[in-house]
Amino acid sequence: MQLHEILQQVQAGNLEISQAEQLLKNLPYEDLDFAKLDHHRKVRSGFGEVIYCAGKSTEHLISIYQAFADKNTCVMGTRACPEQAQAVQAVLPQVKYDPVSRILRLGERENQPLGNVAVCTAGTSDIAVAEEAAQTAEFLGAQVQRIYDVGVAGIHRLFARLEDIQKANCIIAAAGMEGALAGVIAGLVDKPVIALPTSVGYGASFHGVSALLTMLNSCAEGIAVVNIDNGFGAGYLAAQINRLIENGNAMQ
Repeated sequence: MQLHEILQQVQAGNLEISQAEQLLKNLPYEDLDFAKLDHHRKVRSGFGEVIYCAGKSTEHLISIYQAFADKNTCVMGTRACPEQAQAVQAVLPQVKYDPVSRILRLGERENQPLGNVAVCTAGTSDIAVAEEAAQTAEFLGAQVQRIYDVGVAGIHRLFARLEDIQKANCIIAAAGMEGALAGVIAGLVDKPVIALPTSVGYGASFHGVSALLTMLNSCAEGIAVVNIDNGFGAGYLAAQINRLIENGNAMQ
């Protein structure tokens, strides 16, 4: 139960003050000894906590998801392997897993999707990272359109979708190899571009370092660059930008 809901329940007389106090004890965070779950994060930042699954023991991961499920709280986990997903789903069958993005999700987003975030990839090999970005933005409330395989090796493919890209509130450009896609898109739109370098490429791409450096050194304006393969970071930032724009539009 979130803070606003607790206060409404108290105001309506459906919740005793002593009960509300007990619930509020866990709002800053819930201490599981090995983890402290930040149930208050959504109140502070507008988005709830996200679980980084890689490296966690199966036992700990199950306990974390169980704690969120007990509170009927939606939560998303990133970088979950199939074995982790199967173990969590054995206890909580309602949890959904996407093997492409490796996202492990409990519950659906709370509201109807708003705005427009375009997620573009240079090639199909970038789709796994792009899907992490797209599904993160969707979970956080954004309407997402996927525009895949529009890299500079066949730039006519990009121009064919340019009108759709220009309508977006912000654009994520995922690319490996030399990472030119973000700079090209930024030179064609009047919206912020989030450059997402991927580790796709041959030897001298240095597992994404080449794309990262290209994006950091782009002469096109309006580009923010996240770390290599950080689809979650790109999707989160895109959702924040999208939310600001949509909130501004609603106030006009």
